[in-house]
Amino acid sequence: MSTRRRGTKDSATRRVLLEATARVMTEEGYAAATTRRVAAEAGVKPALVHYYFPTMEDLFLAVFNDGAETNFERQWHALTSDRPLHALWELSRDPRGNALMQEFIALSNHRKTIQTELAAYARRYRENQVTAFTFILRERRVDPEKITPVTLSMLLSGLPRSMVVESNFGFTMGHEEMLAMVERYLDILEPPESAADRS
Repeated sequence: MSTRRRGTKDSATRRVLLEATARVMTEEGYAAATTRRVAAEAGVKPALVHYYFPTMEDLFLAVFNDGAETNFERQWHALTSDRPLHALWELSRDPRGNALMQEFIALSNHRKTIQTELAAYARRYRENQVTAFTFILRERRVDPEKITPVTLSMLLSGLPRSMVVESNFGFTMGHEEMLAMVERYLDILEPPESAADRS
C-alpha cells in the first residue's frame, strides 16, 4: 500500500484542479488534459497535480465522480419541480455537460475504470428517472402502450447527447424540428400553467 501523501478532498486547490481539468476536457478534448496542461490552466506547478492525484486516472475519476454527484443533485431538483419533464429536458440539453460527457465516453474506450464508472452512473441516473416517470405518467393517465417510463427517459437523456455529437461536426439537419416536436409533446404531458391556475 502506498504511503504517498495526498491532498485532502475538501481542499480549495483540489477543487481548482477538478474545475481546470473539466474545462480542458470540454474545450480541448480529454487527450489535452495532461499534467502540465491542467497545471497551467489551474495556475499551479505540475507537481501539485500529482500531490492531489498520483495518476491521471485518479484525476479523471475524481472529475467524473464530482460531475456525477452534481448531476444527481440537479436531477433531484428537476424531478421535484412543478414541471419535472420540462425541467429534465432543459437539464439534459446543457451543452457544456453534454460536451464533457462525450469526452468521458471517448475516454472510456481506453480506460476500463472510466467505463465501469460511466456504466454505473448511467444505470443509476436512468433508474431514478424511470421510477419518477412511472408515477408521473400514471398521474397524467398516459397510455403505457404509447410511451413507457424507460423510453421517455431515453428520449429526454439520449436525444440531446446525440444532437451534440452531430453539432460537433457541423451537422444539424432536423434538429430544430426534433426539438419542437419534443417540446410540443412535453406541453401535452405538462401543459403550461394558465392565468386561471395561478389565481
